Amino acid sequence: MDNLITFSITVFTGFFAITNPISNMTVFLSLTQGADKKTKQDINKRANLIAFIIVTVFILLGKYIFELFNISIPAFKITGGILIFFIGFEMLQSKQSNMKSIDNVNIDENIAVSPLAIPILAGPGTIVTAMNFVSNAAPLQMFLVIAIFGSMSLLTYFTFKLSDLIVKIVGNNVISVIGKIMGLIIAIIGTGMIIQGIKISFDLISK
Repeated sequence: MDNLITFSITVFTGFFAITNPISNMTVFLSLTQGADKKTKQDINKRANLIAFIIVTVFILLGKYIFELFNISIPAFKITGGILIFFIGFEMLQSKQSNMKSIDNVNIDENIAVSPLAIPILAGPGTIVTAMNFVSNAAPLQMFLVIAIFGSMSLLTYFTFKLSDLIVKIVGNNVISVIGKIMGLIIAIIGTGMIIQGIKISFDLISK
């Protein structure tokens, strides 16, 4: 029992650190800037649901998916890092994505799936973290990992849902500044993933 509690705390801490709902809230606000409240909530629901499904699939079948498509973790990290870098770069430049200039249906479809669901909420770090937790796990532990990530998805959902209230309290100018700072941080995270992927490829660090 104690081992399961320790395992659960470790998993929750790992997922919270990698997903960080508070930081991702500013990303959500930046990507949905100009969208109406209903569209934002649709994006919120869909992004978190898709992220949960993606991570759950990788928890259950990740090893076989990687083997089937001959995907290496370094390649996964490098590709995900490149995507995250360009998302952060666009935010830093305050560019309005093409996704925001079209109707709400396309906004929902494009932003909810990418970049919000993947690679922001269910990126390489989240997927690899989840797979590491279940690499030698019993069925009960695997269920716990899925349940804990589900709780993180709910926490992220409610954080995003309250984002409009937070904007009203702190103001759009502060959110704009935070968005630029987050853009820089996300670009740095993406660069770090690329570097880590390269290091793993050349066995410069342990896997």
